[in-house]
Amino acid sequence: MFAEIITIGDELLTGNTVDSNSAFIAQKFTEKGYWVRRITTVGDDVEEIKAVVREVLSREPEVLVIAGGLGPTHDDVTMLAVAKALNLELELKEDILKRIEEFYLELYKKGFVDDPKINEARKKMAYLPKGAEILNNTVGAAPGAFLIYKNTKIFVLPGMPREMKAMLENEVSPKLGKGRFIQKKVLAEITDESKLAPVLVEALNRFNIKIHSSPKGFGKYIGIILFGESEDEIEKARRFMEERGIKFEEV
Repeated sequence: MFAEIITIGDELLTGNTVDSNSAFIAQKFTEKGYWVRRITTVGDDVEEIKAVVREVLSREPEVLVIAGGLGPTHDDVTMLAVAKALNLELELKEDILKRIEEFYLELYKKGFVDDPKINEARKKMAYLPKGAEILNNTVGAAPGAFLIYKNTKIFVLPGMPREMKAMLENEVSPKLGKGRFIQKKVLAEITDESKLAPVLVEALNRFNIKIHSSPKGFGKYIGIILFGESEDEIEKARRFMEERGIKFEEV
């Protein structure tokens, strides 16, 4: 089960904001058994976003998560770009508009904004690609969207980490099936990664697995993550490497 992630924002490309969203999404999808095959970051440009979405969909991942660019400002163009990528029109969702009205009225009562009325910028957040299912935002104003294109589930989420995390947990997770990939984390008791390398290559050639190694400097251990579609295959690879003299400790 493959997944891809697109994060959107000029602030990510300039380095003014660290892209913590992609790391969080990747971690959660890996935990659910998905193999995150690629993470792409693109700026706030309709044509660039459209092109990247189409490129990802051409690889036919089971899931595509898009995060960022759903707010009320001029550079929040993700919904428009996704609609264009899928050859869909944007349509006004009246129930979303009502919720946005309620959201700003609540902010007004708390003294966070000086005007609760809906303006064009706020109304903009109530437009979703035609046929999209609404993903409720329990933290902020802008909703997300869920679409299916051929065999790919597409989730469009806000870029604010607090909003994105809540939507991922409450709206995205229930729509995901259980993936097939399993990960096993161990520590290899060896001081030199170059001596470990040929054993890893042998294991990769013999077994249907992937291996990630994380050196901790020239110390006592090297972190190893084994990925596979079955615990049995992972365990066979581990036993094989132990027979080659590699000692492992559980993490």
